[in-house]
Amino acid sequence: MTTGEVRPDEQDVLARARAGDQDAFTELVRAHQHEVYTLALRLVADRELAGDVTQEALIRAWRALPKFRGDAKFSTWLHRITVNVAWSLRAKARRQAADPIDLTPHDPVAAGPSPELSGEGADLRPRLLSALDALTPDLRSVVVLKDVYGWPHREIADHLSITVTAAKVRLHRARKRLQDQLWQEVEGTS
Repeated sequence: MTTGEVRPDEQDVLARARAGDQDAFTELVRAHQHEVYTLALRLVADRELAGDVTQEALIRAWRALPKFRGDAKFSTWLHRITVNVAWSLRAKARRQAADPIDLTPHDPVAAGPSPELSGEGADLRPRLLSALDALTPDLRSVVVLKDVYGWPHREIADHLSITVTAAKVRLHRARKRLQDQLWQEVEGTS
């Protein structure tokens, strides 16, 4: 592991957790559980399912931790597990549900830099989340991983088992569909 891959104060905790120390893993969970839940919520758009995804992702991380090589940041590794679990549990929930899953977004609201920007963001946020929910899971995953979490195209491609070109194409399509849907809403209200 290099110093840039894990926060310096987290290196020792990570090493102890990899050796089987449950208290050290609990520290890692406390440090990352909010970002895992937020990612899960953005991917599945359902609070209850996001909680299940978070719990399962952390369980899988604990089980796989001894195999964590440190080639990527711990948070990136944890995000990848979360994305995989989100896809698996969402697919399972869809197969088991008699009615469609309520995809009404219930995302935690982040404080904006100013009240004016917060007001504008509060107006746009539900429309953007609705447009995101209308995307296919493949397109939504790419746009969330790139635009929300800032993953590079290569990491997205590797994680989704697609080419970098396919990741870029999916991102372009997703952004275009979001733009078209949001523009239609603006034209429809004028």
